[in-house]
Amino acid sequence: MKRTAAALACAALLVHPAPVSAAPRTGDVQKAVDELARDPGVVGVIAEAFHDGRRAGRGSAGSRLIGGKGGKIPSDSRFRGWSHTKGMTSAVIAQLVEEGRLSLDDKLADLLPVVVEKDLVERAGEITVDHLLKHTSGVPDYGGRLDLFDLTYHSPIDLLKVSRGLPREQDPGEKFSYSSTGYILLGLIIEKKTGDSLNAAFAERLFKPLRMTGTYLPTRPTQRIKGPHGHGYYPDEKGRLRDTDRQNATNAWAAGGVVSTAKDLAAFWRYQAGKRPPKDQPGTCIALSAVGSGPGSIAYLFTTQDGRQLGVNVTLKVPNTEIGDLPEKVQQAAESLLCPAQ
Repeated sequence: MKRTAAALACAALLVHPAPVSAAPRTGDVQKAVDELARDPGVVGVIAEAFHDGRRAGRGSAGSRLIGGKGGKIPSDSRFRGWSHTKGMTSAVIAQLVEEGRLSLDDKLADLLPVVVEKDLVERAGEITVDHLLKHTSGVPDYGGRLDLFDLTYHSPIDLLKVSRGLPREQDPGEKFSYSSTGYILLGLIIEKKTGDSLNAAFAERLFKPLRMTGTYLPTRPTQRIKGPHGHGYYPDEKGRLRDTDRQNATNAWAAGGVVSTAKDLAAFWRYQAGKRPPKDQPGTCIALSAVGSGPGSIAYLFTTQDGRQLGVNVTLKVPNTEIGDLPEKVQQAAESLLCPAQ
């Protein structure tokens, strides 16, 4: 199981927060989000702090809609988890390895013969599960190649076809090269090994046992975020700023499709933290920093070694690739809230 832990480490930095009996030390969450909402690219910010799973603070700033409209965003509202989904996909893969139903050395061609039969992945006979988890497979990344607002249904096979049309730039296992396509393949492996849809596998293996009651994986192009929530914005192909709540929900699937809440992401990363011993991070009390970023929003989850957590979601009115020093501002806010004594 050591190799399983090593592979999962590539999805995010994982640690094992030690339980403490002292009262949590958390700064003023509302003050922190007020500061973040002043960034010119931000529409709204929500944050919730937790200590051993219990809420220790919350805040909301900015607005639900662009231009100060729509009122405040509820701090416990849902948002897109983006690459937090990759952590969930890797967690289910780890369970299958632990159950003896899968090996990290298993070859993609053996696990999914369809990718060979339909010529969907080059050199599938050389690519292992380990390569897919660690982003070293060399399978080209389909991310960013689809029209965000085209509501045509895209199956996982459709996403692989987009990747297949791109040039391969490395040998399997040669080096790290980020690829959401690898996690689409892992999602298909999960479905093959469990006999369930990925949505059902997530629900039975993660969402229900971890009581992630606000979390789900959309399966239809028009499926929206449930309940009142913050709206982000992104330019369409003509440069018009559009509400990303209307984006195609089938574009990301096992690589970034999950919708969640700060509370649920905190529960998931607490679960993951139990899979790996603690690691000191020099100069900070924060031992885990997990982030998911996509058109219209960015979702963060920070964890300290003593069991405190902070979930932050930022909705945007600029492309998520053009946010300047916003990530540094969020990191500084997390430091001020979770490490007040530093």
